[in-house]
Amino acid sequence: MKLGEIPSRIPAAGRVLLGRNRQGTWVARDQNGSFGGVFVNRAQALKYARSIGQVSGGIVELAEEIELDIF
Repeated sequence: MKLGEIPSRIPAAGRVLLGRNRQGTWVARDQNGSFGGVFVNRAQALKYARSIGQVSGGIVELAEEIELDIF
């Protein structure tokens, strides 16, 4: 699997996208835009993503820019 490729076996509700935004800070957000945050470093973004109870192995790190769009 390539960086940024979302595995189909992980349900959309359980996926957390992880990557950098235009400013270079790290973003972690769920694919549906229900929750997320902006972080100074990758470690903190990953820690946040793992702390969400509904996410178990559904973290996908993206190569392209990602923005925090929460609906």
